[in-house]
Amino acid sequence: MNQVTAVIPVHGRWELTAQLLDDLVAQSVPLKEIIVVDNGSLDQTAALATGAGVRVIVMGENAGFARAVNRGIQAVETEFVLIVNNDVRLPVDWLEKLLSMMQLGIWFAAGKLMSGTRVGEIDGTFDLISRGGCAWRGRHGEADDKPSNVTEQMDFPSFTAGLFRRALFDRVGPLEAEFGSYLEDVEFGLRCVEAGLWGMYVPTAVGIHLGSATRGAWHPETARQLARNQLWIVARHFPRMTWAVLISQVLFVGLAFFHCAGWAALRGKLEGLAGFRRMRRKAPHIRPDFLLRQEREIAKLQGTPPRDMFWRLYFKLT
Repeated sequence: MNQVTAVIPVHGRWELTAQLLDDLVAQSVPLKEIIVVDNGSLDQTAALATGAGVRVIVMGENAGFARAVNRGIQAVETEFVLIVNNDVRLPVDWLEKLLSMMQLGIWFAAGKLMSGTRVGEIDGTFDLISRGGCAWRGRHGEADDKPSNVTEQMDFPSFTAGLFRRALFDRVGPLEAEFGSYLEDVEFGLRCVEAGLWGMYVPTAVGIHLGSATRGAWHPETARQLARNQLWIVARHFPRMTWAVLISQVLFVGLAFFHCAGWAALRGKLEGLAGFRRMRRKAPHIRPDFLLRQEREIAKLQGTPPRDMFWRLYFKLT
Protein backbone atom coordinates (compact mmCIF):
# COMPACT_ATOMS: atom_id res chain seq x y z
CA MET A 1 0.00 0.00 0.00
CA ASN A 2 2.09 2.89 -1.27
CA GLN A 3 -0.31 5.79 -1.02
CA VAL A 4 2.21 8.05 0.73
CA THR A 5 4.43 10.74 -0.77
CA ALA A 6 7.21 12.27 1.34
CA VAL A 7 7.93 16.00 1.06
CA ILE A 8 11.30 17.16 2.41
CA PRO A 9 11.97 20.93 2.43
CA VAL A 10 15.71 21.55 2.55
CA HIS A 11 18.17 24.43 2.73
CA GLY A 12 21.60 22.90 2.36
CA ARG A 13 23.10 20.26 4.68
CA TRP A 14 23.08 17.45 2.10
CA GLU A 15 24.60 15.03 4.61
CA LEU A 16 21.39 15.27 6.69
CA THR A 17 19.16 14.84 3.66
CA ALA A 18 21.13 11.77 2.54
CA GLN A 19 20.64 10.13 5.96
CA LEU A 20 16.91 10.86 5.89
CA LEU A 21 16.56 9.45 2.38
CA ASP A 22 18.14 6.22 3.60
CA ASP A 23 15.63 6.10 6.46
CA LEU A 24 12.68 6.66 4.12
CA VAL A 25 13.78 4.02 1.63
CA ALA A 26 14.13 1.55 4.51
CA GLN A 27 10.58 2.08 5.83
CA SER A 28 8.52 -1.10 6.27
CA VAL A 29 5.74 0.57 4.26
CA PRO A 30 7.11 1.64 0.85
CA LEU A 31 6.60 5.21 -0.26
CA LYS A 32 5.04 6.05 -3.59
CA GLU A 33 7.40 8.99 -4.14
CA ILE A 34 9.93 11.19 -2.37
CA ILE A 35 10.00 14.90 -3.22
CA VAL A 36 12.90 17.10 -2.11
CA VAL A 37 12.06 20.82 -2.28
CA ASP A 38 15.36 22.66 -2.54
CA ASN A 39 14.96 26.02 -0.83
CA GLY A 40 17.95 27.88 -2.25
CA SER A 41 20.66 25.47 -1.07
CA LEU A 42 24.21 26.75 -1.58
CA ASP A 43 25.67 23.25 -1.72
CA GLN A 44 25.04 20.46 -4.24
CA THR A 45 21.81 19.25 -2.59
CA ALA A 46 19.65 19.52 -5.73
CA ALA A 47 22.09 17.65 -7.96
CA LEU A 48 22.88 14.99 -5.38
CA ALA A 49 19.20 14.39 -4.58
CA THR A 50 18.46 14.02 -8.29
CA GLY A 51 21.29 11.54 -8.54
CA ALA A 52 19.79 9.61 -5.62
CA GLY A 53 16.69 9.01 -7.73
CA VAL A 54 14.20 11.27 -5.99
CA ARG A 55 12.11 14.06 -7.47
CA VAL A 56 13.57 17.51 -6.89
CA ILE A 57 11.69 20.80 -7.00
CA VAL A 58 14.05 23.79 -7.12
CA MET A 59 12.67 26.96 -5.56
CA GLY A 60 15.60 29.06 -6.80
CA GLU A 61 15.86 31.00 -3.53
CA ASN A 62 15.35 30.55 0.18
CA ALA A 63 11.64 31.25 0.06
CA GLY A 64 10.99 30.01 3.60
CA PHE A 65 9.75 26.74 5.02
CA ALA A 66 6.05 27.47 4.43
CA ARG A 67 6.40 28.23 0.71
CA ALA A 68 8.63 25.19 0.18
CA VAL A 69 6.16 22.87 1.88
CA ASN A 70 3.24 24.36 -0.05
CA ARG A 71 5.06 23.83 -3.34
CA GLY A 72 5.78 20.22 -2.42
CA ILE A 73 2.18 19.53 -1.42
CA GLN A 74 0.97 20.91 -4.76
CA ALA A 75 2.92 18.13 -6.47
CA VAL A 76 1.51 15.32 -4.31
CA GLU A 77 -1.02 12.98 -5.95
CA THR A 78 -1.33 10.32 -3.24
CA GLU A 79 -3.92 10.11 -0.45
CA PHE A 80 -1.33 10.78 2.26
CA VAL A 81 1.61 13.16 2.46
CA LEU A 82 4.51 12.81 4.86
CA ILE A 83 6.20 16.11 5.66
CA VAL A 84 9.57 15.78 7.36
CA ASN A 85 12.57 18.00 8.03
CA ASN A 86 15.94 16.75 6.86
CA ASP A 87 17.34 16.88 10.41
CA VAL A 88 15.06 14.02 11.51
CA ARG A 89 15.98 10.32 11.72
CA LEU A 90 13.22 7.71 11.49
CA PRO A 91 13.19 4.01 12.48
CA VAL A 92 11.96 1.49 9.90
CA ASP A 93 8.47 1.07 11.43
CA TRP A 94 7.78 4.78 12.03
CA LEU A 95 5.59 5.34 8.98
CA GLU A 96 3.77 2.04 9.44
CA LYS A 97 2.66 3.01 12.95
CA LEU A 98 1.33 6.39 11.84
CA LEU A 99 -0.33 5.01 8.71
CA SER A 100 -2.21 2.37 10.71
CA MET A 101 -3.61 5.17 12.86
CA MET A 102 -4.65 7.16 9.78
CA GLN A 103 -6.82 4.24 8.68
CA LEU A 104 -9.21 5.22 11.50
CA GLY A 105 -10.20 8.30 9.51
CA ILE A 106 -8.24 11.00 11.35
CA TRP A 107 -6.68 13.93 9.51
CA PHE A 108 -3.08 13.81 10.71
CA ALA A 109 -0.76 11.88 13.00
CA ALA A 110 2.68 12.36 14.53
CA GLY A 111 4.89 10.64 17.05
CA LYS A 112 7.41 11.52 19.73
CA LEU A 113 10.70 13.11 18.79
CA MET A 114 13.78 12.55 20.92
CA SER A 115 16.69 14.98 21.01
CA GLY A 116 19.54 14.08 18.72
CA THR A 117 22.06 16.03 20.80
CA ARG A 118 20.95 15.27 24.38
CA VAL A 119 20.68 11.54 25.04
CA GLY A 120 17.47 10.46 26.76
CA GLU A 121 15.82 13.88 26.45
CA ILE A 122 12.57 14.59 24.66
CA ASP A 123 12.69 17.14 21.85
CA GLY A 124 8.90 17.39 21.73
CA THR A 125 5.58 15.59 21.53
CA PHE A 126 2.95 17.99 20.18
CA ASP A 127 2.53 21.77 20.26
CA LEU A 128 0.47 23.66 22.81
CA ILE A 129 -0.40 27.35 22.80
CA SER A 130 -0.98 29.77 25.64
CA ARG A 131 -3.51 32.58 26.07
CA GLY A 132 -0.57 34.89 25.44
CA GLY A 133 0.05 33.63 21.91
CA CYS A 134 3.34 31.83 22.63
CA ALA A 135 3.56 28.15 21.74
CA TRP A 136 5.50 25.36 23.45
CA ARG A 137 6.47 21.88 22.30
CA GLY A 138 5.01 19.57 24.91
CA ARG A 139 7.58 17.88 27.19
CA HIS A 140 10.46 19.65 25.41
CA GLY A 141 13.66 19.19 27.42
CA GLU A 142 12.15 16.57 29.70
CA ALA A 143 13.89 13.30 30.48
CA ASP A 144 12.10 10.32 28.96
CA ASP A 145 12.56 8.22 32.10
CA LYS A 146 8.88 7.25 32.30
CA PRO A 147 7.80 6.76 28.68
CA SER A 148 4.06 6.61 28.02
CA ASN A 149 2.48 4.60 25.23
CA VAL A 150 -0.91 6.30 25.55
CA THR A 151 -2.24 7.45 22.19
CA GLU A 152 -4.21 10.69 22.49
CA GLN A 153 -5.93 13.36 20.44
CA MET A 154 -3.64 16.05 19.05
CA ASP A 155 -4.84 19.52 18.01
CA PHE A 156 -1.70 20.77 16.27
CA PRO A 157 -0.10 18.72 13.48
CA SER A 158 3.68 18.46 13.44
CA PHE A 159 5.44 19.71 10.34
CA THR A 160 8.78 18.57 11.75
CA ALA A 161 7.71 14.99 11.05
CA GLY A 162 4.02 14.31 10.46
CA LEU A 163 1.65 12.34 8.26
CA PHE A 164 -1.35 14.13 6.71
CA ARG A 165 -4.29 13.45 4.48
CA ARG A 166 -3.68 15.36 1.27
CA ALA A 167 -7.32 16.49 1.40
CA LEU A 168 -6.65 18.36 4.65
CA PHE A 169 -4.91 21.11 2.69
CA ASP A 170 -7.92 21.44 0.40
CA ARG A 171 -10.16 21.84 3.45
CA VAL A 172 -8.00 24.21 5.51
CA GLY A 173 -5.71 25.77 2.93
CA PRO A 174 -1.91 25.81 2.62
CA LEU A 175 0.57 27.03 5.19
CA GLU A 176 0.58 30.81 5.60
CA ALA A 177 3.45 31.75 3.32
CA GLU A 178 4.11 35.11 5.01
CA PHE A 179 5.03 33.32 8.22
CA GLY A 180 8.19 32.05 6.55
CA SER A 181 9.81 29.38 8.69
CA TYR A 182 8.47 29.56 12.25
CA LEU A 183 5.07 28.98 13.88
CA GLU A 184 3.49 28.38 10.47
CA ASP A 185 2.53 24.92 11.76
CA VAL A 186 0.84 26.37 14.86
CA GLU A 187 -1.11 28.82 12.69
CA PHE A 188 -2.18 25.95 10.44
CA GLY A 189 -3.15 23.92 13.51
CA LEU A 190 -5.39 26.72 14.76
CA ARG A 191 -7.23 26.65 11.45
CA CYS A 192 -7.67 22.90 11.89
CA VAL A 193 -9.14 23.48 15.36
CA GLU A 194 -11.51 26.14 14.05
CA ALA A 195 -12.63 23.71 11.32
CA GLY A 196 -13.12 20.85 13.81
CA LEU A 197 -10.39 18.69 12.22
CA TRP A 198 -7.99 16.83 14.50
CA GLY A 199 -5.34 14.13 14.62
CA MET A 200 -3.62 11.69 16.94
CA TYR A 201 -0.34 11.63 18.83
CA VAL A 202 1.28 8.20 18.59
CA PRO A 203 4.05 7.95 21.22
CA THR A 204 5.25 4.55 19.99
CA ALA A 205 6.37 6.17 16.72
CA VAL A 206 9.66 7.58 17.99
CA GLY A 207 12.02 9.59 15.81
CA ILE A 208 15.15 11.62 16.51
CA HIS A 209 15.33 15.37 15.86
CA LEU A 210 18.67 17.15 15.74
CA GLY A 211 16.84 20.48 16.03
CA SER A 212 17.85 23.83 14.47
CA ALA A 213 20.58 22.04 12.55
CA THR A 214 20.58 24.56 9.70
CA ARG A 215 20.55 27.90 11.50
CA GLY A 216 20.64 27.47 15.29
CA ALA A 217 17.98 27.91 17.97
CA TRP A 218 18.65 31.62 18.67
CA HIS A 219 19.96 32.87 15.36
CA PRO A 220 18.82 36.53 14.96
CA GLU A 221 16.67 35.61 11.96
CA THR A 222 14.99 32.87 13.98
CA ALA A 223 14.26 35.29 16.82
CA ARG A 224 12.92 37.92 14.42
CA GLN A 225 10.48 35.60 12.67
CA LEU A 226 9.32 33.98 15.91
CA ALA A 227 8.67 37.39 17.50
CA ARG A 228 6.74 38.63 14.45
CA ASN A 229 4.71 35.48 13.95
CA GLN A 230 3.62 35.32 17.59
CA LEU A 231 1.81 38.62 17.06
CA TRP A 232 0.40 37.50 13.71
CA ILE A 233 -1.06 34.38 15.34
CA VAL A 234 -2.84 36.67 17.81
CA ALA A 235 -4.04 38.85 14.93
CA ARG A 236 -5.44 35.96 12.91
CA HIS A 237 -6.91 33.75 15.60
CA PHE A 238 -7.40 35.49 18.96
CA PRO A 239 -10.69 37.30 19.61
CA ARG A 240 -8.97 40.22 21.36
CA MET A 241 -5.74 41.55 22.80
CA THR A 242 -5.35 40.72 26.49
CA TRP A 243 -3.01 41.22 29.42
CA ALA A 244 -1.74 37.68 28.87
CA VAL A 245 -0.77 38.56 25.29
CA LEU A 246 1.16 41.65 26.41
CA ILE A 247 3.03 39.76 29.14
CA SER A 248 3.86 36.89 26.80
CA GLN A 249 5.31 39.15 24.11
CA VAL A 250 7.41 41.16 26.57
CA LEU A 251 8.77 37.99 28.19
CA PHE A 252 9.75 36.56 24.82
CA VAL A 253 11.79 39.66 23.98
CA GLY A 254 13.44 39.45 27.39
CA LEU A 255 14.31 35.80 26.74
CA ALA A 256 15.75 36.76 23.35
CA PHE A 257 18.00 39.39 25.01
CA PHE A 258 19.21 36.70 27.40
CA HIS A 259 20.23 34.67 24.34
CA CYS A 260 21.86 37.70 22.64
CA ALA A 261 19.06 38.01 20.05
CA GLY A 262 16.99 40.75 21.69
CA TRP A 263 17.33 43.42 19.03
CA ALA A 264 16.27 40.94 16.35
CA ALA A 265 13.23 40.03 18.45
CA LEU A 266 12.33 43.70 18.87
CA ARG A 267 12.50 44.16 15.09
CA GLY A 268 10.19 41.17 14.78
CA LYS A 269 7.67 42.68 17.19
CA LEU A 270 7.68 45.94 15.22
CA GLU A 271 7.09 43.99 11.99
CA GLY A 272 4.30 42.08 13.70
CA LEU A 273 2.60 45.29 14.82
CA ALA A 274 3.02 46.86 11.37
CA GLY A 275 1.23 43.89 9.75
CA PHE A 276 -1.26 43.28 12.55
CA ARG A 277 -4.26 44.94 10.91
CA ARG A 278 -3.55 43.28 7.57
CA MET A 279 -3.37 39.86 9.24
CA ARG A 280 -6.49 40.42 11.33
CA ARG A 281 -9.53 38.27 10.52
CA LYS A 282 -13.10 38.98 11.59
CA ALA A 283 -13.88 35.28 12.05
CA PRO A 284 -13.57 32.53 12.93
CA HIS A 285 -11.49 33.06 16.05
CA ILE A 286 -10.30 30.43 18.48
CA ARG A 287 -12.52 29.93 21.53
CA PRO A 288 -11.13 31.30 24.81
CA ASP A 289 -11.98 28.03 26.59
CA PHE A 290 -9.76 26.15 24.12
CA LEU A 291 -6.84 28.45 24.90
CA LEU A 292 -7.47 28.00 28.62
CA ARG A 293 -7.39 24.20 28.27
CA GLN A 294 -4.17 24.42 26.28
CA GLU A 295 -2.58 26.65 28.89
CA ARG A 296 -3.59 24.31 31.70
CA GLU A 297 -1.90 21.47 29.83
CA ILE A 298 1.28 23.55 29.56
CA ALA A 299 1.15 24.20 33.30
CA LYS A 300 0.60 20.50 34.00
CA LEU A 301 3.53 19.38 31.85
CA GLN A 302 5.81 22.15 33.14
CA GLY A 303 5.27 21.00 36.72
CA THR A 304 5.20 22.96 39.99
CA PRO A 305 7.01 25.27 39.94
CA PRO A 306 7.25 25.49 36.14
CA ARG A 307 10.53 24.04 34.88
CA ASP A 308 11.27 26.80 32.35
CA MET A 309 11.86 30.35 33.57
CA PHE A 310 9.70 31.80 30.79
CA TRP A 311 6.65 29.86 31.91
CA ARG A 312 7.41 30.41 35.59
CA LEU A 313 7.27 34.19 35.04
CA TYR A 314 4.34 33.98 32.65
CA PHE A 315 2.10 32.05 35.03
CA LYS A 316 3.11 34.28 37.94
CA LEU A 317 2.25 37.46 36.04
CA THR A 318 -0.96 36.26 34.40
